[in-house]
Amino acid sequence: QVQLVESGGDLVQPGGSLSLSCAASGFAFSNYVMSWHRQAPGKERELVAYISGFGGTRNYADSVKGRFTISRDNAENTVYLQMNSLKPEDTAVYYCAARITYGSAPRYWGQGARVTVSS
Repeated sequence: QVQLVESGGDLVQPGGSLSLSCAASGFAFSNYVMSWHRQAPGKERELVAYISGFGGTRNYADSVKGRFTISRDNAENTVYLQMNSLKPEDTAVYYCAARITYGSAPRYWGQGARVTVSS
């Protein structure tokens, strides 16, 4: 049974930090490109960041570049998203996803973690 389980969503103040985790099971984790996506109310889901199977390639959306860091621990089958200098516009439900290649659509999705940035 394939599972992607996000954790760490919370309410934080603008300028604050938050770390999300996504624990994977049921598939060959290191063979997959992992990514984080987010969706705000009334908006389309957007790609936030992705990381290659062994962490050699990482990319970020312009809106989060310099503030967010994606990482993974293949021994723990977990991908992380460290979020710093949070802004109200970062408020969204954050999802992790797994795909076999950059050119393919995500094969597996997590259930989402809610992040609210507000004073």
